Amino acid sequence: MEQRAADLLRAKGLRSTAQRRAVLTALHGHPHSTAAELESRIGVTGGGASSSGGLSRQGLYNVLDDLARAALIRCIEPAGSPTRYELRVGDNHHHLVCRSCGRIEDVDCSVGHAPCLEPGDDRGFAVDEAEIIWWGLCADCRQARG
Repeated sequence: MEQRAADLLRAKGLRSTAQRRAVLTALHGHPHSTAAELESRIGVTGGGASSSGGLSRQGLYNVLDDLARAALIRCIEPAGSPTRYELRVGDNHHHLVCRSCGRIEDVDCSVGHAPCLEPGDDRGFAVDEAEIIWWGLCADCRQARG
């Protein structure tokens, strides 16, 4: 994954730094990760550098911002939850969120092209994306409630 991360960074015109590669690698296989989960996965400490090429907590947020602006990662912000980060970008997918356990699942858009919904009154905006989050209980939580 590290080489793939380096290739992705270069393709977007970003320098392939150890910090950026560490974050992309930490997201691989862990969609919808919070910054705290990424900190834990790559060994970031609040006060200083880590083994990821000197990545501090602030450095992690700077890298996340750089990667999001380059469209290498996507940020989602479910209400009442910290920002989540994922590698799945450039498609028109949405999310299901469990109100009980916080589990998040991707859902492909049934329309197929962005935006899949349009406002009744766009008020002069050129709408290019719609972000949909469905809330409910996942199967495990429903089963646990009986």
